[in-house]
Amino acid sequence: MAVATFGAGCFWGVELTFQKTKGVTATSVGYTGGTTQNPTYEEVCTGRSGHAEVVQVEYDPSIISYDELIDVLWGCHDPTTLNRQGPDRGTQYRSGIYYHSPEQEATAKASMEKADKSGRFSSAIVTEINPASEYYLAEDYHQKYLEKRGMGSCH
Repeated sequence: MAVATFGAGCFWGVELTFQKTKGVTATSVGYTGGTTQNPTYEEVCTGRSGHAEVVQVEYDPSIISYDELIDVLWGCHDPTTLNRQGPDRGTQYRSGIYYHSPEQEATAKASMEKADKSGRFSSAIVTEINPASEYYLAEDYHQKYLEKRGMGSCH
């Protein structure tokens, strides 16, 4: 198994999208990229912790590649909007790819360049590509939030 970490706005809908992706064996939602240790949801929501809401994905690379996972990411949010998705606004909702290896970094950069040049998006992609830092698991009530409630999307 391998691990990927993505930010794409509110983590509830993003997690559900990846849960439904063939080759994904587990998902969790949490926070990364900030300075506050062990942040709470309330701290992340202030924007002062520096963390983004993210989904951590465990996947089987013999079934789905990292590049294919990034394609799922491009399709489940608008990577051209800075610090917002839909009605959600703030740095915690930023678009991000947090790589766990040099290979993931190279794949992420190549995928972003290809997507940017494809004409698929009307504006330039603003997704940050950074090394994975400490991942803090979100509170239990956030895990599989939409699935627990029988909901198909956030908004």
